[in-house]
Amino acid sequence: MRKRSQLLVLAVLVGAGAAWQLYGEQFGVPRPMALLGLEKRNATAATAPAGPVSVAVSPVRTGTVIVRAESIGTVRAREAVTITPKSPGIVTAIRFQEGQRVPAGEALVVLDDAALRGELDQARALLDDARGQLQRAQRLSSGVVAEQRVDTLFAAARGAEARVRSVQARMDETRVTAPFAGRVGLRSVSVGALVQPGTPITTLDDISRVRVEFSVPEVYVARVQPGSIVSARSPAFGERRFQGTVLVADTRIDPATRTFRLISEFDNPDETLRPGLFLTIELDLETRNDALMVPEEALDPVGERAFVFVIRDNRAHRAEVTLGQRLAGEVEILRGVSATDQVVVRGIQRLRNNAPVRITETLTRPTS
Repeated sequence: MRKRSQLLVLAVLVGAGAAWQLYGEQFGVPRPMALLGLEKRNATAATAPAGPVSVAVSPVRTGTVIVRAESIGTVRAREAVTITPKSPGIVTAIRFQEGQRVPAGEALVVLDDAALRGELDQARALLDDARGQLQRAQRLSSGVVAEQRVDTLFAAARGAEARVRSVQARMDETRVTAPFAGRVGLRSVSVGALVQPGTPITTLDDISRVRVEFSVPEVYVARVQPGSIVSARSPAFGERRFQGTVLVADTRIDPATRTFRLISEFDNPDETLRPGLFLTIELDLETRNDALMVPEEALDPVGERAFVFVIRDNRAHRAEVTLGQRLAGEVEILRGVSATDQVVVRGIQRLRNNAPVRITETLTRPTS
């Protein structure tokens, strides 16, 4: 039994050694016979290919790469308010249609002002009387009317004027107007309703230009500037994209989420974007116009590292590269190749470092 176990272990070791000898170099590990120096005499014959390897190559392309951060945002109206009265009263007229666009200063609701009109007439009568007494006193000589009496009549006239302005201001409050140009929402009152200060009548939103609020991680805090390009899309509008710019960044970073808030503005002339709409945001952080691009199939990944085969003097040289942004079918190379290089895209499996090659096809890609 013990002898059988020893034979089994020996068989496993022999099999592992054979696999190492046959397939070790495919994983970047030298063969054991080479490590022991037993292949020194025939190393050249063992490693040299029978002839040049046929490959397809592609030149390194120079293009534009935009580094983006993704987030989610919510649309806010540039200006938004709930229309409410400043004084109590009975609604006598509603002068807007729901969903209508109104100019600034447009009367939306009119309250009953009959009692105030009476007060205004009375205040004006008192003002006329005060002014008349003051004018008669001023026409008389100073010996007949004391100077103190003139001052008293002058103060009474000023008081009557203030009374008229006060009643007029209260009458103006019976006309509830739009504080800015925008589109009114649904109304909440009807003619004949008694409203109090603060009672919601309708909403008013200016959405000809909207704001979109979103947050990005703190690692981008040094790369975000006012004016940075923001692209947004919503499932409600399919593939349509909306373009805006960063307006302002929050001065504080949220310690709980390690993010900071940004506010961007979007032109919305057709009022497609509505307040409260959910958007997917792409924020442009950096644009590189001279980025080096190669096809994805040119990459030869090994673990967390990446390699490409560069053609120089009709030989394939294996070069380690640092990857950047990925585009459709292409990947940016930050280090490891130059703009004049050609990389192998087909036939990589048969190549070894410094192997002779024969270029059978040169693939070209459109520039961007």
